Amino acid sequence: MKMVMAVVPKEEANEVINELVAGGHTATFMESKGGALRETSETLYIAVANEELDQVLGIIDRYCHSSVCVAKAETTVKGLQGPTATTAQVGGAVVFVWELERFHRHRV
Repeated sequence: MKMVMAVVPKEEANEVINELVAGGHTATFMESKGGALRETSETLYIAVANEELDQVLGIIDRYCHSSVCVAKAETTVKGLQGPTATTAQVGGAVVFVWELERFHRHRV
């Protein structure tokens, strides 16, 4: 069994979650922020059987796309201070996969 932790853009997260659920998977998710532009993302945690890992990664790949974004930033260059343009690649997904030693669903 594997644990997948995927950081996906907030605007693409609902599509990913809906497709995971339609495929018989479940995901726990929470809002997170990070990256060069401090964009809001959703971090998904998905426990998946080894033989279903490629299916889950395929869903994430299908819905998460990256693009280049230009944003204004305040910088100081050789004593001059003012707004400048900063570019960063945003979107896409960052995915971590690790071996899950044990999975237990506790129900009372």
